[in-house]
Amino acid sequence: MTEEKVVDQDIEQQKDFNEADANPSCEGESCANMAEDAEQESATMSEEPESSEEVANEPQAEPSAEEVIAIWRDKYMRLQAEFDNYRKRTLREKMDLVASGGADVIKSMLSVLDDMHRAVAASEKSDDITALREGERLVLQKFEEALRQKNVTEIEAQDKEFNPDFHEAVARFAAGDDKKGLIIDVVQRGYMLGDKVLRYAKVVVGE
Repeated sequence: MTEEKVVDQDIEQQKDFNEADANPSCEGESCANMAEDAEQESATMSEEPESSEEVANEPQAEPSAEEVIAIWRDKYMRLQAEFDNYRKRTLREKMDLVASGGADVIKSMLSVLDDMHRAVAASEKSDDITALREGERLVLQKFEEALRQKNVTEIEAQDKEFNPDFHEAVARFAAGDDKKGLIIDVVQRGYMLGDKVLRYAKVVVGE
């Protein structure tokens, strides 16, 4: 009997030891630290930042009416300033072009003016009509050549059909059926600058 009691006592002690190891009482600081670590880990997981997709999908605040008005006012002021600068620049370029073009034409006429002065001086000292006429003809040819270099051409009118786009009728004259509608006399020559009429030719039209 004594041996059986000793064996039963050992078995009971072994059971108590196994239950204590499997289910610790968590008394003391070690179990408290374990609980705190678990709470911190769960809190850290809950505080993780939102993904980039969620941030991108968040609606952005629309600008207010005052901000929109300010933006369009700034654009309008900039556009107005650019247009004003463009207008001033083109006007200045146009004035410079007109001034330089006029100076170029006048410069080309100066040589013709010199020839006219020489012709007048020669006519005062000579009685040779033939030589004077030849000098005048040469001056006229030089003047016409200077005009042609500036793209100025004479409008053909004599014996041509009347065209109101180039001719201005100052009179009508009975000239027979073969001259009806034709220009029978040129009162004043007309000229063109390129494709533009500088001066209409004043003519007499037959009827």
